[in-house]
Amino acid sequence: MSNNLIFYDTETTGIHKDFSQIIQCGSILTDTVFNVKGEQNINSRPLPWVIPQPIAMLTNKKINSFTSNTSHYQMMKDIQYQWKEWCIERPSIFITYNGHAFDEELIRRQFWCNLLEPYITNTNQNGRLDLMLMIHNIASFFSDEISIPLFEDGPALSIKLEHLADKHGIDVSDAHDAISDCQFMIGLCKVIKEKIPDVFESFLNISTKEGIKNLLYTGEFLALGEVYRRHPFKYPVVICGADNSRPNEICFFDLSFDPDEIIDLDFTEINKMIQSGSRDLPLKKYKINKTIPICSSKLLTKNNHFDITHDELQRRADIVKANKDFFTKVSQAMEDRIMNFPEPSYVEGTIYSGGFPSYRDQDLMKEFHLSDEPEQLIKISRNFEDERFRLLAERIICNEYQIDIPQDIKGRYDDLIHERVQTEGKWGSVDKALQEIDKLLDEKHDQEDINILNATKEKLLSMKN
Repeated sequence: MSNNLIFYDTETTGIHKDFSQIIQCGSILTDTVFNVKGEQNINSRPLPWVIPQPIAMLTNKKINSFTSNTSHYQMMKDIQYQWKEWCIERPSIFITYNGHAFDEELIRRQFWCNLLEPYITNTNQNGRLDLMLMIHNIASFFSDEISIPLFEDGPALSIKLEHLADKHGIDVSDAHDAISDCQFMIGLCKVIKEKIPDVFESFLNISTKEGIKNLLYTGEFLALGEVYRRHPFKYPVVICGADNSRPNEICFFDLSFDPDEIIDLDFTEINKMIQSGSRDLPLKKYKINKTIPICSSKLLTKNNHFDITHDELQRRADIVKANKDFFTKVSQAMEDRIMNFPEPSYVEGTIYSGGFPSYRDQDLMKEFHLSDEPEQLIKISRNFEDERFRLLAERIICNEYQIDIPQDIKGRYDDLIHERVQTEGKWGSVDKALQEIDKLLDEKHDQEDINILNATKEKLLSMKN
């Protein structure tokens, strides 16, 4: 049974993943030949503690969100309901552009902050594909078939979605609108599927952990392509290790290096390579729960991408795969890495660090979404075992309902508003945003830009009152 495809994009108040907010989300459901089967285009007003950043508003132009009748909580519930409904009959592949770095992270966080399931895009047999990372592979190995636009007349490349869409004859007059960006992605996928159908199918196949594992453990060496600082880099690779304690973490061996000079190194030397973040070493670390810009070497339409023949690269790959001791040493070095991530100071940043909700808290979340009685919601919020979910529930209640809120809950909510609006922190600063707007107003001459800046200024001033 083939998957459906769900293309989605967001427009946001800024670029900080913990403190920015989605104000528009566009989603389009298609089958694998891109027949549209459903569409959702939804927006919401900014939360009262979220600061709209002037540059973000100039980019997305979504000042209509300031007067939206839809709350953020209602928007996120509607998005999740629609996506789950689309996935009832068959699993779907969620496709974004640069989504693994941004859109997907915001969607997860904001589902989570609204007590919704954060991981629906890669659970229940659903997959996720970052189309931008697919373009990395295409720019490296298939640029004869799929033209990649140049950045400022070259030789550097531009892999911006609107530039790619324009290069291939897709109307980009409404760029930076979420639903339009979905249409750009669909148009680009049509071009890829038409010109290099096997490559497109391969990327759909590796959109799940099971699919990427199937590719990693095939017999042939793999072609890894990346665009770094606007230039393509090509690596012939084979898997050579995996972190058993962090099952999404794997390691590739770069076959540009002679394995006979590497595989017999002692553990200390291998460990040094793993600890290093250098791009120029033979061991390269990746995560299988995100799109890896990789394809089978059998899909390459030319045999001159590397300075070494395919036969020699395959011989080297066979040597690496056959050496179980090397695989064990690399895997142990992966496990021994010291991962020092600072503990987040704010509840928004604890989605990955605070553990999964207990079964009791999961049941309370479901009950919370089914109720529209403030008194019942307050009662549910007080029963969460995890303090994070209690705080998040209180924010929803105070923002959704104009009622008499218990003093302790109202006090915590008022403290949040004061902190985010009246002080400066990682979330930004209202005063600095206002100063930035005044500077931009002196520089801008386009009337639409001036209107956007004035509307954003009015919104920011209303937050301080």
